[in-house]
Amino acid sequence: MKAVIAVAGMGSRFFPIGKTINKSMLPILNHPVLAYAVADCIAAGAREIAIVTAPGEAGRQVRHYLSEDHDLKAYFSARGWQDKYAPLADLHRQADFTFLEQPRDDRYGTALPAIIAAEFIGNEDFLLVAGDDLLLRADGGSDLADLAAARAAAGTPAALAAATVPGAEAHRYGILHPRTAAAGHHLLDELLEKPDSYGKPTAYINISRTLLPAHAVAYFQKLTPAPNGEYQATDAVAAFARDHDVLIQPITGQYHDCGNPAGWLAANNAAAAIQALTVTDPRD
Repeated sequence: MKAVIAVAGMGSRFFPIGKTINKSMLPILNHPVLAYAVADCIAAGAREIAIVTAPGEAGRQVRHYLSEDHDLKAYFSARGWQDKYAPLADLHRQADFTFLEQPRDDRYGTALPAIIAAEFIGNEDFLLVAGDDLLLRADGGSDLADLAAARAAAGTPAALAAATVPGAEAHRYGILHPRTAAAGHHLLDELLEKPDSYGKPTAYINISRTLLPAHAVAYFQKLTPAPNGEYQATDAVAAFARDHDVLIQPITGQYHDCGNPAGWLAANNAAAAIQALTVTDPRD
């Protein structure tokens, strides 16, 4: 499969720093948010990854981070700092990156990256991932790898990763309302956008991690803007689900929305707590 990671947002909730720093490049400990998304795509089996960036400086930062810097690598190697550069070298060795620019015009929304990447996707299955959201696992696993395995086991053409929240909090989120298949799998029945009330004790929420077949791109290309003017990926997925089975796969890890300062700070605190549990004290 391939992967499409969206990092073209304006980052308005991080202004004024968002003017210069792409929100996907903000650090979670010493790695940018984007690096976690890339690693998760690689763990799921993607070896060709398209990064859909904004024009200008914000896009340049992302391209620089995910492009090999031979001079810097040699500089670190000459000083015995190979371990510091190793995480970058691993990304470059494990995946090929294509950079696509999303223009700043009258179209905006979460569906545009899949439309822009249509030629890149070709005839392959693809992951569609938001680069400013984070999934953290303390056990070293990958929720995107689990998503791919669950889709294969269920035999569905598509799958959505979902976080679970109490039903009383459903009004804050886009809800993936399920129906149960004969085999017991939860399939997407409809998408509910921040419902006023939700009668179930728990709710599945959309976290912008979707695995789709190539022919799903046509559903994105047929979209018209929502009432707010946005081309929404959820509208395309909902239309696809009316014609095809879409598996809902609950995640194991912690979901963090790093597209706002409070979510980004919470993600750093969570990552630090996980690191404290997994790093062995050399004095032991």
